[in-house]
Amino acid sequence: MFSYIWPLALVVICNVFYQICAKSVPDTIDPFASLTITYLVGAVISLILYFALSNNTSTSLVNEYKHLNWAPFVLGIVVVGLEAGYIYAFKAGWQVSMAQIVQASFLAVILIFVGYFLYKESLTWNKLCGVAVCLIGLGLINMK
Repeated sequence: MFSYIWPLALVVICNVFYQICAKSVPDTIDPFASLTITYLVGAVISLILYFALSNNTSTSLVNEYKHLNWAPFVLGIVVVGLEAGYIYAFKAGWQVSMAQIVQASFLAVILIFVGYFLYKESLTWNKLCGVAVCLIGLGLINMK
């Protein structure tokens, strides 16, 4: 059970700090200059964690890279877009709570259909009702 729960707990905890950090990037710095430090720190931490937690001590990092496909490269591009998008959204005046709720609602709706079309996940009435609830919720939180 713990192995099922801890990854999502990590995502939630990190997402809270992520939103706080993204909102706290000074308005006086270019978001991409800030992201160079973000990714430098991320690369160093990833390297340390690779050596500290890797179960495969007989394989070098370079040998690990032989297993790469397109996904990590596109993920790098996408993550920069996510980071920059949030920083620019906060600079434009979005509230931390609202930006997260709006993007998560749209994301949930889109991913239900991505799961169905790309990964053959089931599309149930519960999921469709969830889409409706997300869309209604977006309407409610954006009412003045």
